[in-house]
Amino acid sequence: MTKVSEIMQTMEYGPSTEDASAARDWLARRGTFGHFINGSFTKPGDTFETRDPATGEVLARVTQGTADDVATAVKAARRAQKGWAALTGTERARHLYALARHVQKRERFLSVLETLDSGKPIREARDIDIPLVARHLYHHAGWAELRDTRFPGHAPLGVCGQIIPWNFPLLMLAWKVAPALAAGNTVVLKPAEYTPLTALAFAEICQEVGLPAGVVNIVTGDGATGAALVAADVDKIAFTGSTEVGRGIATALAGTGRKLTLELGGKSPFVVMEDADLDAAVEGVVDSIWFNQGQVCCAGSRILVAESVAERFETLLSARMARLRVGAPLDKSTDIGAIVDPVQKDRILSICRAATDAGAELVGGQAQEGCFIAPGYLKNIAPANPGMEQEIFGPIATLSTFRTADEAVELANNTRYGLAGSVWSESATVATDIAARIKAGVIWINGANMFDAAAPFGGYRESGYGREGGAAGMRDYLAEPAVKPAREIALKPVVAVTDGAAPQQGIDRTAKLYYGGVQKRPDGGAMYAVPGGLAPLGSRKDIRNAVEAATKAGKWAAAGGHARAQVLYYIAENLSARAAEFAARTSRAEVDAAIARAFHYAAWADKFDGATVQAKPGHLVNVIPEPMGVIGIACPNAQPLAGFLSLVLPAIAMGNAVVAIPAQDDPLAVTDLYQVFDTSDLPAGVVNIVTGVTADLAVPLAAHEEVAGFWHAGPAAGLAAVDRAAAGNLKPVWAVPARDWTGGHAQGETFLHHATRSKTIWLPYGALPAGSGSAAY
Repeated sequence: MTKVSEIMQTMEYGPSTEDASAARDWLARRGTFGHFINGSFTKPGDTFETRDPATGEVLARVTQGTADDVATAVKAARRAQKGWAALTGTERARHLYALARHVQKRERFLSVLETLDSGKPIREARDIDIPLVARHLYHHAGWAELRDTRFPGHAPLGVCGQIIPWNFPLLMLAWKVAPALAAGNTVVLKPAEYTPLTALAFAEICQEVGLPAGVVNIVTGDGATGAALVAADVDKIAFTGSTEVGRGIATALAGTGRKLTLELGGKSPFVVMEDADLDAAVEGVVDSIWFNQGQVCCAGSRILVAESVAERFETLLSARMARLRVGAPLDKSTDIGAIVDPVQKDRILSICRAATDAGAELVGGQAQEGCFIAPGYLKNIAPANPGMEQEIFGPIATLSTFRTADEAVELANNTRYGLAGSVWSESATVATDIAARIKAGVIWINGANMFDAAAPFGGYRESGYGREGGAAGMRDYLAEPAVKPAREIALKPVVAVTDGAAPQQGIDRTAKLYYGGVQKRPDGGAMYAVPGGLAPLGSRKDIRNAVEAATKAGKWAAAGGHARAQVLYYIAENLSARAAEFAARTSRAEVDAAIARAFHYAAWADKFDGATVQAKPGHLVNVIPEPMGVIGIACPNAQPLAGFLSLVLPAIAMGNAVVAIPAQDDPLAVTDLYQVFDTSDLPAGVVNIVTGVTADLAVPLAAHEEVAGFWHAGPAAGLAAVDRAAAGNLKPVWAVPARDWTGGHAQGETFLHHATRSKTIWLPYGALPAGSGSAAY
């Protein structure tokens, strides 16, 4: 028999298994589940099994959703939406509050059910997932109350289709359902086929609290059910899952005008500087990549360590990894639970084999009986190794070294993803410098995998777009203030002519393209006739050259808001000095509007602030608006000067560089701006202009890998092609509604929100107050 003194030496824990009888009794009573539509459960149809990943035991049978099921759910949501939106904010808040209270009342039951269905350790479901579910519902009860105060003029979108993954089943549901309901929308949600049970338990809670029928609808099934929801008559799709599926959804929605937010894959860097607290950083690795078996999209799966401390760090890491307990998820002492499904286990192991075949060395990471894999990491791994490039989505990290801070940043950004990152340093200067330079939507300093309903979460690049949580997450469930629509001017046919074919008065003057601060002839040398003479007929190669020039204007973002404001004021000054000239080209109303836009966005340049949000105690959580990078803009065909500057000026005020396609029919009013820009201290490459056929230029511009976002104010017929092109590297496209570009609706904060994306930085701040709650808080 083991003595207490021996246990104190080894610190070994015996089994401490959570009682699962309540969850099992519930499953036995229910047996087979239908969908939850219009406030009640449907009769089960064709079913599939959901299993306990740890044992392979069948837990329940769940209905496979069909396109007809989805259509029925959408109709129910559509019928309920008008009444739900008509409730006062307080009434919606009370429903969300009731949902939160009932989740808390069933915390133990939900934690056990989540563990049975997903394989995650009970202490993670109990201490992190379920408390955060309640936190999101409470937080968004507040947003329901404050919606009209904080978002004046905004309105609900309507019916939202939501598709969630299997790694955080109930938490992902709360992330999506709570803001949608707070905003006044209704939802049709499809949980992952592996893990539908807590979503169905949540449906019962909706019944318990008296949520109006049709406000929340849950349709279970596999990828075909998700595809049916994407194709259904919904006003928004919110998807969390793989990058490949996200790209397919973006393509499927091309040209529909429906709102889309995507939270996709990641390959997040975990940067350990030479002055880091190595013991703390090792614990950060545990919380980052070995949390939830590494099945976390923002897991710090790429460990980057300063070469000078790498040997000691790896020694500590190996020792800590050896102490992690792999085992039964319901055991409260388990650190690493079960992989969600044998298919996922095989995928993890196949990537590890490919990585070792390419020269990497696997430390730990052994496959175990059943759906279990021991924690591990790949070392001696090259940047192009499959293990470094692919999202493993399992308890396997990579470990590599760097010598300088610049090299650390370069390695951190050497990925197509941009979801999250973690930086470890005892120097605030070093940590914040690295955090600012990593291209990711969420950065934790001396921490990892911290979440809160008030802190926006979402990525850059192929990690998707849109945010969940906080004000940014609410905005993504609201329609922007309506503008009075304006008639679009039909495009005239473009006929290429030779240079000089049209006579001019006085000294001959040839309009040119403008990129890199220099006027350039079009690559093909062709021109086309427009009012006032000839305009350059730009091509795909001209777009490529303009984007290349824009990418070299990075110092513009670093100049700061005040410096950018000064340049915009200079633009207004120089435009005013030539007002008569431009009015003769367009109209006095357009010139006055253009000058007003320059003053308006000069004022905003140093005042469009982020926020410090109240999230987890012991941290400052800063939400910082960052420029997108390079924005492509297809300008409206009407009001060429006012339309052009109404779009370009807010983009550059926020620190972006722009490649703009001016009005196809009348671009010369814009080409006359070159001299205004040159005399206003606008740095080369900040504004780049390619004239020509909008449809021919917009598609290659939207498809360009270095373009981070696209604004389409051109002919509506071209939107679908632009959306499809942008889906290649998952950049957001803003379909800008036509309007009077000289009016008040042609400026404002809406433009600035589209010109930026939020970056959430978690900074340690003081000591965590005693009794501040669980890890979720």
